Order: sequence, then C-alpha cells, then structure tokens
Amino acid sequence: MSDHPHPTAPRSFSHIGLSVPDLDAAVKFYAEVLGFYVIMPPTEITEDDSDIGVMCTDVFGPGWSRIRIAHLASADRIGFELFEFDGNRAPEDNLDYRRHGLFHFAVQDPDIEALAARIVAAGGKQRMPVREYFPGEKPYRMVYVEDPFGIVFELYSHSYELTYSAGAYGA
Repeated sequence: MSDHPHPTAPRSFSHIGLSVPDLDAAVKFYAEVLGFYVIMPPTEITEDDSDIGVMCTDVFGPGWSRIRIAHLASADRIGFELFEFDGNRAPEDNLDYRRHGLFHFAVQDPDIEALAARIVAAGGKQRMPVREYFPGEKPYRMVYVEDPFGIVFELYSHSYELTYSAGAYGA
C-alpha cells in the first residue's frame, strides 16, 4: 500500500532525451522548425570528478569521455534534452518498432501539413500521407515524420486526449 493519497493519479511528463549526431544542427532544427525554446545552449561535459561528471558516469558507465548537451522546452513546458556523444552512430533501422523502448514521440500543431512541409524543407522526411482519424466527422489528423538526423516522431493536430477519447480506430 502506498503512502501517496492518490496512488492512481497520473504523473506529469517532464522531458525526453534524444541522442543526435550534431548538437548545434539539432538545436537549430528544434528551435527554428518546431519552435522550441532554448533553455541551455550547447555545453560540453567531460568525464571527471565534478558533480555532473560523476552523475554521467553513474548513468553511462566509465569511458564515456565527453558529451555535449543542450536543453530546450516546448510551449507546454515539456523538456527536450539533446545529447551529442563521442562515437554517436545511427541505428540500422530508425523505426525499430519491435525493439523494446522508445520508438517515437509526438508534437502537437493545428497545421500539421505546414509543419511537415517545414520539416521536409529543413532536411527531414515525411514518412506517410497526413491521415484523418474521423474523416468527414472530426478534424483530427496525424502524420509520422523524421528530423534531419533520422529521429522519427509524430505530428498531431489535436490533443492526445481528444484524439483517443472517442475510440479513434473505430469498430
């Protein structure tokens, strides 16, 4: 039994961490194309006995050498922590949906068509046509895209709750 007065209450989402091959280009993309705020510009951290160095060793294990990191935030205060690791490499399959763990995140914008076009113009990809969840009934739309570094994410025209509360997939 939990001491928490509401053990089933949902928690808030704080941030997501993304590994990118070029931190400066990624900060530029997420700030200029998606409109995220830069909270902390690219900063180098080295494997040493500083508090942050020790914390990184706790997480990554010894031998990580150095990382560059930047912090951004969306309009609804969700953090985007971007990491550039020495030896960063692209996965063989950037949408390895059968592998456990994260394979995408989603960003909400009422004009996903225009945002998808901006992503493509900035070197990203649109992975599918824009699809409607309730054609002719409700204006809920979505599309999968990639940033210029191959990170797959989704664009939603409406909130997650609105999209799924009515059973978006039908019977």
